[in-house]
Amino acid sequence: MKKLFVFLLLLWSSLSFAQKESVPNAAEDICPILIGETIPAGSLQNVDGESLNIKKLIKKQKTVLVFYRGNWCPYCNLQLNGLQEIEKEIHDLGFQVLAISADKPEKLKESAEEGEFRYQLLSDSKMEYARKLGIAFQLDNSAQKRYRAFGVKLEEHSGETHYQLPAPAVFVLNTEGEIQFSYINPNFKVRLSPEILLAVLKATE
Repeated sequence: MKKLFVFLLLLWSSLSFAQKESVPNAAEDICPILIGETIPAGSLQNVDGESLNIKKLIKKQKTVLVFYRGNWCPYCNLQLNGLQEIEKEIHDLGFQVLAISADKPEKLKESAEEGEFRYQLLSDSKMEYARKLGIAFQLDNSAQKRYRAFGVKLEEHSGETHYQLPAPAVFVLNTEGEIQFSYINPNFKVRLSPEILLAVLKATE
């Protein structure tokens, strides 16, 4: 009976991982990691192109992990500016902010310099980590054409041709990488407000 339980547990874990790794064709169909789960290991790049271990970064301090679409997105820029305005309060509550997008490091550096952000921007240009968290989705050909019509060439921003984006998300993590709170909205125009984020962080102290 014990062997059967272990087998079923391993089977469930592998199916859950495979489901997160698959990439749906719409943000509404993503299957994100859940509250109470621990984020997976992964490597991301900073603005200088250096590879960083996400687990080691989170081990240093409780974390607000933010996924945004890229510096070409006005809603993302508003969100990043909002985080900048409350960064000191976030820090005083014992948290760091790590903001991740599909932008390549060069684009991150442009954002960091323009916004004068005091928190760290990280690149997941291949979208490998977003897929692990189950928040990646694929843009079909018609969506790609619409983006180009607005002057957005995703391959120039990411340096890749996967045409994938993350659904905007905010995860609050402890130093073990356990998710204590998450906000994920397929509607990229709707973001977690700074006021609500601060209330969440105060409640998780």
